[in-house]
Amino acid sequence: MNDQKDENYIYYLVGQNLKKQRKLKNLTITKFAMMCNYSEGFIMNIESPNYKQTFSLGTIWTFAKALGIDIRVLFEPLDEEDK
Repeated sequence: MNDQKDENYIYYLVGQNLKKQRKLKNLTITKFAMMCNYSEGFIMNIESPNYKQTFSLGTIWTFAKALGIDIRVLFEPLDEEDK
């Protein structure tokens, strides 16, 4: 799933960075979903490395705003432990 030549890689990348940033803020999926006004299932699907969940740029912007981070953080290359 993490083949950078696959167009789905960007969804994987954002999902894994979202999970990392959410955990750094000590937010549960439930709390984060409420903050963003999205369902828990939607957030879980995005963060799952084994599920392909598409989402819009507006959704990514909403996530970054809720986390209080620059949107670019969600596009940063993954460290080995984040993969």
